[in-house]
Amino acid sequence: HDRFGEGADSIVAGLVARFNDFPVHKMCYNHSSTTAEELRLCIEGQEQEVEASLVDEFGMTPFHILFSSSEPSEELVEVLLYRFP
Repeated sequence: HDRFGEGADSIVAGLVARFNDFPVHKMCYNHSSTTAEELRLCIEGQEQEVEASLVDEFGMTPFHILFSSSEPSEELVEVLLYRFP
């Protein structure tokens, strides 16, 4: 706590719960174990929620999450581009 300041607790809590309401973001974060079909189904199954919450608490979209990897999955990029051109 002393090392990171008084706001550290809220930052840690935010990072731990980062993807709780963002399943598409979570799948993009776990891109190495997510298939294109799983991502497509997740988007289709939660379409209204995804539309309402495309940007997370850190101001990031699923594209930001996926492209923060050094090797983003081309298949997942295609799914996102098809759904969010």
